[in-house]
Amino acid sequence: MQPRPVHAAHAGTYAGDVSPQLAWQWLQSGEAVLVDVRSDAEREWVGFVPGAVAVAWKQWPGMVLNPRFDGAIQQAGAGGRKLVLLCRSGVRSIAAAKRATELGLEAYNILEGFEGDPDEHAHRGFKGGWRHHGLPWRQN
Repeated sequence: MQPRPVHAAHAGTYAGDVSPQLAWQWLQSGEAVLVDVRSDAEREWVGFVPGAVAVAWKQWPGMVLNPRFDGAIQQAGAGGRKLVLLCRSGVRSIAAAKRATELGLEAYNILEGFEGDPDEHAHRGFKGGWRHHGLPWRQN
């Protein structure tokens, strides 16, 4: 399967959207850094991508904004490194990419997120997402 290209529809708010496959390609080539913006609980209970930088956008419990997000995302993007942001479904990572862009970073949203959209039974992991595409991940 050929990776989908970067979509520039969000010019001005964040760098764009990339497919999970293209994000993985960029990671392998050293072209980008993967930032997992899910909560610590999600990474611990659902799974994580080895080598990803963990910078929660919102934290459990209560899903309140992470007060340390700005400093941590700036550190992840230090030196002008391109960032690809991952959340559960590709929604929180858009908000995080917008904030990273406001901070002067080149930030992309990974489409479909880690788990993808819910299927007809409201289960995730079967309709798109990082895991569904067979990309590297682990579970504790």
